[in-house]
Amino acid sequence: MLAVDVGGTFTDVVALDDHTIKVTKVPTNALETERSVIEGARLLDIASKPIFNHASTAGLNAIITRRLPKVAFLTTIGHRDILDMGRTWRPLDALTDPGWRRPFGDAAAPLVPRYLRRGISERITADGSVLIPLDESQARQQLAILKKCGVQGVAICLLNAYVNPQHEIRLRELVREELGDIPCSISSEVSPLAKEYARASTTLIDVLMKIIFSQYSHNLLSGLREAGFAGQVNFADCAAMLRPAEIAMEQPFRIVFAGPAAGAVSSAHFGQLIGEENLICCDIGGTSCDISVVTHGQPVVNETFELEHDLLVNALSIEITSIGAGGGSIVSIAPSGEMHVGPESAGADPGPACYGKGGTAPTLTDTCLLIGILDPERFLGGQMRLNVDLARAAFERLPTSLSLEKRIEYAYKIGLNNIAEGLLDITIKQGIDPRDYSLIAYGSAGPLFLPAILEQIKARRVIVPPYPGFFSALGLLSSDLVYSDSRSAYMVLTPEAAPTIAQIYRAMEEKLLARIPGDKSQLRVLRSFDGRLLGQTWETPFVEVPAGEITAETITTMIENFHRVYEQRSGNRFEAIPVQSVTYRVQVVVPSQKVEYPFLGQGQPHEAVPERWTTLRYLGNGELRVAEYERAHLTSGALVRGPAIIREPTSTIHVVAGQVARVGSWGEIVIEPAA
Repeated sequence: MLAVDVGGTFTDVVALDDHTIKVTKVPTNALETERSVIEGARLLDIASKPIFNHASTAGLNAIITRRLPKVAFLTTIGHRDILDMGRTWRPLDALTDPGWRRPFGDAAAPLVPRYLRRGISERITADGSVLIPLDESQARQQLAILKKCGVQGVAICLLNAYVNPQHEIRLRELVREELGDIPCSISSEVSPLAKEYARASTTLIDVLMKIIFSQYSHNLLSGLREAGFAGQVNFADCAAMLRPAEIAMEQPFRIVFAGPAAGAVSSAHFGQLIGEENLICCDIGGTSCDISVVTHGQPVVNETFELEHDLLVNALSIEITSIGAGGGSIVSIAPSGEMHVGPESAGADPGPACYGKGGTAPTLTDTCLLIGILDPERFLGGQMRLNVDLARAAFERLPTSLSLEKRIEYAYKIGLNNIAEGLLDITIKQGIDPRDYSLIAYGSAGPLFLPAILEQIKARRVIVPPYPGFFSALGLLSSDLVYSDSRSAYMVLTPEAAPTIAQIYRAMEEKLLARIPGDKSQLRVLRSFDGRLLGQTWETPFVEVPAGEITAETITTMIENFHRVYEQRSGNRFEAIPVQSVTYRVQVVVPSQKVEYPFLGQGQPHEAVPERWTTLRYLGNGELRVAEYERAHLTSGALVRGPAIIREPTSTIHVVAGQVARVGSWGEIVIEPAA
């Protein structure tokens, strides 16, 4: 198998050949991402692989940068401003800011300008009956306007269409007649769920992704075929579950943001291997720091996620929080004279100043190079030489009266503090105690920074897995193929509701099973529902539904399961209030081969022998002489006492003073405070 994780700075490629892991890393081509993917795949002999798993942030990057195609939005007349209003929620830091505007609203950078949002005369009521028939003549007039505007796609979201889709289906036919064969998404197929705004934004994202990914996937698949690949291509979705490419392209909103989720799956898989079920996962690359949480061996999964504040997508997703802190984070001086590190990043092009590709701003990578943590001759396993003089010149150009030594020292400490603050914010949001969790450090820069903030975070330990620079990509070799569907229908859970609920699940399961070829004996069918206490506004998601026929006894079990999950989440239990089911979910899981890490055995503790010595500077306490080790030469049970540096081709581990690193049985390096 072969897997690719496309990052903002580098594209990581891993291959599994007879249980042997092979890796390579190539710079990401920001304009033509597929070229980086194909180049990396060629380097690992893609022609001999039967499976290619892929995770990309191409769609997310297009939305963030607003490099978007021109699309239209059709909705029930009088409601075309739903995309501008959103949920009217503000982020916490903007509650008292009178100048704050939603980043995708009409006053900022809308995904669809108001003149391309058109109202259609029709109305379906909440029970699915037709109050106002679809006015086809008026609809054609609106489509004629859109044709003159040259739209490339159309998103359709009519009120209550998730109950009765007939108007949306007919309107899509009119789009075909008037505008030709352009991408068109309707909410009753994309996201047949309650709550109009989330359904509308999801449908809009879907049609944007259809246009963006259609060309990308075409170029990618063509390039892979030219390279001799003849196997199955799978795309990872936002929960790092794999979908065959042809199915993923039917609803591409599900794959808009996949790479960081794969890291959480990889962490959960490796954590079970080494007996660590509670993990704070921290993926630090060149552009960002992506943080997620694994509790009792399972990542935290949400039923929706935000691409930007209040820009919702109705798709299962592992909860990821990204902060602008990575190796490429730019060091700058504010007009007030204070130093900032990030969130802006130098990315892969031009990259940090020391790359010698034209970058002139200092970054955290330049900082670590000048300190001495990074080796200029052995970066990326010697594939790239870092220029110390360019890094120093970048810091000297900063408009500040600080000495060069203080500029470097403060940049390093501020960068570490940014990461620590982001991690602590996540623990507070999740309601977890970091003392019960271990930090798992991956991404090329994770092992570089996380040991230095262990004391500040108060976590149990830092775990650096094998191949940390490729750990998210390895998550794509730790995932199953998953086919999923969901439907909304408001019903109070009583014995009389059993036949209707049974029909909903039966229809979804039959549809999904029909799409899966071959032997179905190993499949797992998982049911769940989102429910609420009658009268509540928001649902409690992912309540388990028993397998088998839906009967009155099943309804009783569903109610019991709801109260149990509700109590776990809220601390309260209200058994006297009826339970209303809202959304019904089905997943069909097709088990697949998982990556296997080499077992190093149970080595006895022994002191590792340094390979060489180096000097660290600018850390506030003069020059510091530290030992260097090669990770490939460390055996199970080896102990490395800080301060020390452990090097490997695509990552550097910085063990600070007062810590000891131990090599585990599966190649992991566990860093803890020295006794």
